[in-house]
Amino acid sequence: MVRPPGGFWIMKHFFHLCAGFTLLTAFAGCDTLSEMVTSNLPQTHTGQPSLVVSLRAQEVYLYRGGHLVASSRISSGREGHRTPLGRFRIIRKDQDHRSSLYGAYVDDSNRIIKADVDTRRDRKPPHGHFVGAPMPYFMEFSPGYGLHQGYLPGEPASHGCIRMPYWKARQFYDAVEVGTPIKVKP
Repeated sequence: MVRPPGGFWIMKHFFHLCAGFTLLTAFAGCDTLSEMVTSNLPQTHTGQPSLVVSLRAQEVYLYRGGHLVASSRISSGREGHRTPLGRFRIIRKDQDHRSSLYGAYVDDSNRIIKADVDTRRDRKPPHGHFVGAPMPYFMEFSPGYGLHQGYLPGEPASHGCIRMPYWKARQFYDAVEVGTPIKVKP
C-alpha cells in the first residue's frame, strides 16, 4: 500500500481518533443503551407528553407527541411493596416532596434517634419527631405512589414508588404536567 505524503496520513487518522473520542465522551454519562440514544436527542418533538414504565426492564420512557424523547433506568417497588400496574395520570407534582410514611425520628437538634422508620409500625420515641425521607421531583400518579429522585441499586427496592437518577427525575419533572398519562406495565 502506498501512503500519501507524510503529514496527510497522520492528520487523517488523528481526526478519526478525535471523532471517536468525542462520541465516547458524549455517551460517558449514560448507563444504558437507551439512555445513550435518547439523552442526546434534540428536543424538536412537540405535542402532549406521556410516560411508559416497564417494570421488567426497570426503565421509564418519556414520549412527546408519540415520539420517544428520553428514557431512564429506575428502581420500582420491591417484594411486598409492588408498584401498581395500569393506566394513570399525574395527579400532583411537588419539587421538594417528603414522605409522610417513611423517614427517621430525630431529636430537637435533628440528630437521628431511629432511622428507616415506617410511621404506621414504628412508635415515636420520647422527645422525638418525624422527618420524612426526601423525594425530590415527585410526580404522583396514584395516591401514595409517584416517580421521584432516589437511590437505584439496580433492582426493585422501593416501597412502591419509582425512583430515578437526579438528572432524569428533574428532566421528566420539567417535561410533564398534572394530567400527563402514565402507563405502568409488568
